[in-house]
Amino acid sequence: MITKEFYHPTVNGIWTGRTDGTTPDLLRWHQVVKLVNLQAEPLPPLAENQKGIAFLGFACDEGVRRNKGRVGAKDGPAAIRAVLGNFPAHLADNAVMVDAGDVACLDGRMENAQLVLSEAVKALLLAGYLPVVLGGGHEIAYGHARGIREYAHQQKMRVGYINMDAHFDIRIPGPEGTSSGTSFYQLAQEAKESNEPFNYLALGIQKLGNTRQLFNLAGESGATYVSADAFHLNDKDTLNAAIEHFLRQVDYVYLTTCLDVFSAAFAPGVSATAYNGIQPDGLFLQSYRAIMESGKVKGVDVAELNPVYDLDNRTAKLAAALVFETVMAHCGDDTI
Repeated sequence: MITKEFYHPTVNGIWTGRTDGTTPDLLRWHQVVKLVNLQAEPLPPLAENQKGIAFLGFACDEGVRRNKGRVGAKDGPAAIRAVLGNFPAHLADNAVMVDAGDVACLDGRMENAQLVLSEAVKALLLAGYLPVVLGGGHEIAYGHARGIREYAHQQKMRVGYINMDAHFDIRIPGPEGTSSGTSFYQLAQEAKESNEPFNYLALGIQKLGNTRQLFNLAGESGATYVSADAFHLNDKDTLNAAIEHFLRQVDYVYLTTCLDVFSAAFAPGVSATAYNGIQPDGLFLQSYRAIMESGKVKGVDVAELNPVYDLDNRTAKLAAALVFETVMAHCGDDTI
């Protein structure tokens, strides 16, 4: 159930940007995004072969606090929307973009917020939309992935998780419970309990950011990973092989990008910066686009944007650029 306590529809005036005109060739996102209240109205119906994108914010960083990170990511969705509004609308003629509001965390009740996020994601998928969730701490992953997994079960499809991240986020919950670093441990345990394969690919993993136990847990769960070195050393063959092999194993994909996978030079505004993270350059984009163009992606998010520590909106613009890539791959005008 999408409870009112944890859900807030986006209000008029949030989406802003430059207005050059109203003809199709001059439109920007703020002029075409439709606001939808998931509690009060159905999503605009999609015709056969019509593509729809649904933005959903996850205003939560309780998991970051529990994981001893820098809090502030709860304001990430607003910062990303502020950049998205001015993007040009290079969309297919019949594409639909809606803003489905925010799921918020109240009084530290992260688990409740994750459950509401899961229900909202499932509702968007059942209506035919691609959920694009704006984070928010990386506890976003458990709620988002759970919604996709439940949808996949209904469709009798195999689901897999791709995490672009410096960290496995497969940590065993500590005294404070689950956190931004435990999502994939939780998903792995649930897969084990259901006697299902745990299809997990992590891209950009850093040795200095993960203990030996985390590498062991990843191996024991059946996860695969490609280290940040593949990006640093332009190892296209390793990345392409890992992605292609993974995509053959699943029908549906959840794609999450933790912004701390990137070097602090490009992403200073995150919960935990990485001085030697990867660059958002050609090799990264090639990998990202290969995943999106597979046609198997059923949910995308960007996580860990912390506006408190951002410089010149650098990280917010990077997060928004990933959202732009996602939208173009799903329902962009392919004549441009």
